[in-house]
Amino acid sequence: MISVSGLSKTYDSGFQALKNINLEIGRGEIFALLGPNGAGKTTLISIVCGIVNSSQGRVTVDGHDIVSDYRSTRRLIGLVPQELTTDAFETVDHVVRFSRGLFGKSPNPAFIEKILMDLSLWDRRNDQIMTLSGGMKRRVMIAKALAHEPQVLFLDEPTAGVDVELRQEMWRVVHDLRSRGVTIILTTHYIEEAEEIADRVAVINHGEVILVEDKVELMHKLGRKQLTLDLHAGLKAVPSSLSHHDLVLTGDGMTLTYTYDTQAERTGITTLLKDLHEAGIRFRDLQTSQSSLEEIFVNLVRRDP
Repeated sequence: MISVSGLSKTYDSGFQALKNINLEIGRGEIFALLGPNGAGKTTLISIVCGIVNSSQGRVTVDGHDIVSDYRSTRRLIGLVPQELTTDAFETVDHVVRFSRGLFGKSPNPAFIEKILMDLSLWDRRNDQIMTLSGGMKRRVMIAKALAHEPQVLFLDEPTAGVDVELRQEMWRVVHDLRSRGVTIILTTHYIEEAEEIADRVAVINHGEVILVEDKVELMHKLGRKQLTLDLHAGLKAVPSSLSHHDLVLTGDGMTLTYTYDTQAERTGITTLLKDLHEAGIRFRDLQTSQSSLEEIFVNLVRRDP
């Protein structure tokens, strides 16, 4: 649905915001774009949406070039930007209907009603935007982006600073759109959201895409597991005979944590348990846990120069 090839952006100041970006995003996919502040996420989205011009490279949306066939591509795209920008003196209903009309769509009151109902805006449809809370204004931005029935939806930090209820409603809308074949590209600081709903994840840092991976495969390949042992008796320090194991002592000396690579040929757990027995260290319980997507993301960004 979206093809990005050799995309770069250098501003007049000389700052290079994007460096040779190559991406392919499939139809009906939920694609999470993760990266720290200033990594280039918003610049990339803005270029695809036709808001910012690229310095070089090519982007197509459903086969249409964003420069030579910009009218077709913009009709296909909906954008929920980070900034809350809308006409403060207009009503909710008028703003959403007007947004639909800008794209040449015929009036469809039933469709507009459904959007407003889905986003809990129906009861506020006749209220001026200026009277709404920040969370409600964010809902209006989402409704505007959906008004012309786009096939691609960009969500640039859509739930930043909003309440949990809106966040849950937003993801219900996302899943509904995805079931209808809409392609969704999401940037977020709430990495647990990407972990919950995304199909694939791209990590961008310093203007470069450093990784694109299926979410499940990413967590399988880069995730590390931890074995936590609850001890019978507390320790003041990890015995020297166990120093060659990756062990951390926590919980007032009552918990040992062993970190291991899920992809390694051997996890080392069998040897660890044997060494613990020989050292006279007994445990009452053990459990394992998998790295979260957030931990993997932080490690990737730290590793990237």
